[in-house]
Amino acid sequence: MNLTGKVVVITGASAGVGRAVAHAFADQNAKVALIARSSAGLTETLAEVEKRRGVGLALPVDVSDYEALSRASDRVEQELGPIDIWVNNAMASVFGRVLDAKPEEIARVTDVTYLGAVYGTLCALKKMRPRGAGKIVQVGSALAYRGIPLQAAYCGAKHALQGFTESLRCELMHDRVNIGVTMVQLPALNTPQFDWVKSRLQGRAQPVPPIYQPEVAAQGIVWAAAHDRRELMVGAPTVKAIVGNKLMPGVGDWYLANHGVGSQQTSEPEDPHRPHNLWSSVTGLHATHGRFDERAKAYSVQLWITTHRPLFAALLVLTFAAIILLYRSLGANA
Repeated sequence: MNLTGKVVVITGASAGVGRAVAHAFADQNAKVALIARSSAGLTETLAEVEKRRGVGLALPVDVSDYEALSRASDRVEQELGPIDIWVNNAMASVFGRVLDAKPEEIARVTDVTYLGAVYGTLCALKKMRPRGAGKIVQVGSALAYRGIPLQAAYCGAKHALQGFTESLRCELMHDRVNIGVTMVQLPALNTPQFDWVKSRLQGRAQPVPPIYQPEVAAQGIVWAAAHDRRELMVGAPTVKAIVGNKLMPGVGDWYLANHGVGSQQTSEPEDPHRPHNLWSSVTGLHATHGRFDERAKAYSVQLWITTHRPLFAALLVLTFAAIILLYRSLGANA
């Protein structure tokens, strides 16, 4: 995988998955354009990119503003060169029951998580289509297929992005345009969002275990940017949720009705007055990891298998061959 000199745009790059993705692309010697609302968070991410000897550009933009995002894409090409890869990662959410949600909150989550990705895609296509080349990576979630309680606005936005991406992919195939589109479906991750998301929960919010480090997600996203895969699932829980929902959605409803509310909260009480980032960024919390380092997994066997299919198949064949030879040898010596 050679990404040296590739120009990559990453939205939501000031913290969490976006920040880990910026690090990963910098380690691949790519030129990284960082987009998010927080100037302070972007400055920190840019410094980390440059520490890795990467080339970066920080652009404070709210992705729900298409015109501002379009101007940012112009600046990327002026300063870094033609955009090769665009990663739509920015997101917002609200934790709480649908009956307690306010219309403007659902609209805001949709504007950032769904329309922000749509606007990023439009900006990417505007640059890539004339050249007939490029790659768009949509950062999705297991929740793009399986909605869970307390996150209806976010689940709805990710479901919408899944449908939008499928439509776009078909159009590009029909037009025979060499622009790749991959949606990467992520598991629960240890990011700072659980300390700044707007929440009406009684307990402090947590990702539904098992939890992975954001570097695992970044590994999948960078791999997807360099390979022609329709969809990439990251983590065994993601596969379990998506495949299980296709086969037995009613069982998923029952399980989540009984376990989905408690699994998203810790025993610590939530502070209803703490700052949240739904309308503006929160200062002082931007980082790659959240508060779950001791519980988060730094590696996914499933991700290794799905990104090394030929090698895994060869290992399986060799393993079965060794078992057969061993069995025959034991039989001959009996």
